[in-house]
Amino acid sequence: MNRTAAGALASAAVIALLTSACTGSAGSAASDDPNARVTLTFWHGWSAPAEVKAVDAGIERFEAAHPNVTVKAVPNVTDDKIQQALRAGGSHAPDVVSSFTTDNVGKFCSSGAFADLAPFIEKSGIDLEKTFAKPRLDYTRFEGRRCALPLLGDAYGLYYNKDAFRKAGITAPPKTWSEFDEAAVKLTKPKGDSYEQLGFMPTFHGYESTPGHLVAQWSPTYFDKDGRSGIATDPAFAAMFTWQKNLVDKLGGFAKLERYRNTFGDEWGAKHPFHTGQVAMQLDGEWRLGMATDAKVPFEVGVAPLPVPDEQAGDHGKGYLSGTIVGIASTSRKQNAAWELVKYLTTDTDAVVGLANELRNVPSTHAALASQKLKLDPRFRTFLDIARHPKSNTTPASVNGGAYQVTLQEFGYLHEAGKVPDLKAGLRRTAEQIDTDIEKAK
Repeated sequence: MNRTAAGALASAAVIALLTSACTGSAGSAASDDPNARVTLTFWHGWSAPAEVKAVDAGIERFEAAHPNVTVKAVPNVTDDKIQQALRAGGSHAPDVVSSFTTDNVGKFCSSGAFADLAPFIEKSGIDLEKTFAKPRLDYTRFEGRRCALPLLGDAYGLYYNKDAFRKAGITAPPKTWSEFDEAAVKLTKPKGDSYEQLGFMPTFHGYESTPGHLVAQWSPTYFDKDGRSGIATDPAFAAMFTWQKNLVDKLGGFAKLERYRNTFGDEWGAKHPFHTGQVAMQLDGEWRLGMATDAKVPFEVGVAPLPVPDEQAGDHGKGYLSGTIVGIASTSRKQNAAWELVKYLTTDTDAVVGLANELRNVPSTHAALASQKLKLDPRFRTFLDIARHPKSNTTPASVNGGAYQVTLQEFGYLHEAGKVPDLKAGLRRTAEQIDTDIEKAK
């Protein structure tokens, strides 16, 4: 599974801005011979044995096609370790870097930590728009600088317990938020001051139920043309927070829900509340399908796109997109050879399909999405469709990474707990804080 969502906010909160020592230049400044015998160091974040094995298999396929290049893959690397190494440079720094944290692309690009890929792309004749979906291109560039490419993708949708649906007399997954609310109430079985079963955990501590993932269904605009926060001016944000707080109240109130949430198991373990039947619906990424299968859950699992606002019913099928990104360290003296690895991992259809099959993530290219070689659970097609939907969207890059997402989420914690008496005023203050933080980071 991809840990993009799990690590993004935490990473954004702790990673310092890359210093000017990281700056470098790609393109004509890359003078190494790509056909020379060379060893590249590739850092990535996958850590589970099966994940590492899958990445190593992809590297072996690359080495078979490029016999002059040996790749030393280093797993389980975090973004803070990446920024430290790229700042220091030297022989121990990586040549190619993969990150789960799309929110940090703004830092990687603006600081020059990742090399500008535009000259390499132009020389290779790659048509980016014909190769990748727009949201994938959006989260791999910042202020016109293309410093990364999409590796594998994530798409977020709705998981539901089909057995629980049948018992509640619900015949199909909800398509609008009003239908969702009705289903969540029907599926909820109170038990004293707790629950025998909860239809959905709406609080923002509920794993992937973050403001950013939910508001995507309203197709928000985070920043205006001048780069200022739009969360107080775009009605999408107020609409999402209003809907979420109303559902919290309908399902028993914040305090009761939080007491129940404290009984949940780990997000990445077999005791996840969806696996155990504690919740009947769950917002999650495509990886949950494989995890539920591995956990041998005792019910039939259904998947569907997340609902949309009633007034946007025609857009049902869209969702939040994120994914793994890959770039070239600007400190690398082997950038032409490094580009060959980046190009292979991100644009070679068989390479992308192979990794998607083995890591159970969404392929990042149009060609891979359409490939007959995809060997995934038939239900996985739902996530492929979300990835292809023209209204699917993502969170934009920022100079201070995902700090604005952290600020938005912290506001969400206060609002759902009833500590924000005036939503519009609270959103204005939050927008002002986001703008101030961005100005300080420039």
